[in-house]
Amino acid sequence: MIVAFSVTPLGVGEDVGEYVAEAVRVVRESGLPNRTDAMFTSIEGESWDEVMDVVRRAVAAVEARAPRVSLVLKADIRPGVTDGLTSKVETVERHLAVQ
Repeated sequence: MIVAFSVTPLGVGEDVGEYVAEAVRVVRESGLPNRTDAMFTSIEGESWDEVMDVVRRAVAAVEARAPRVSLVLKADIRPGVTDGLTSKVETVERHLAVQ
């Protein structure tokens, strides 16, 4: 399963990169495959428990420093698929390369 999520601290001003970095640090230290872009961090794991534990800890890292936290989450639940973070993008790129 792949979960894409965004954690946003509220009540800390406009510059939130320092807070978001705390969440991303938790994800990267988890050892699960992950990718961060300008809007979301995606993480891939075998089960709800495995992935959601990392999301919960990432939110808690931001919550420890901000008075309020917003979480947006999207999940692709597809048992048996591994390396989806890479293979899904490669499929799109392959289709884009065909002219």
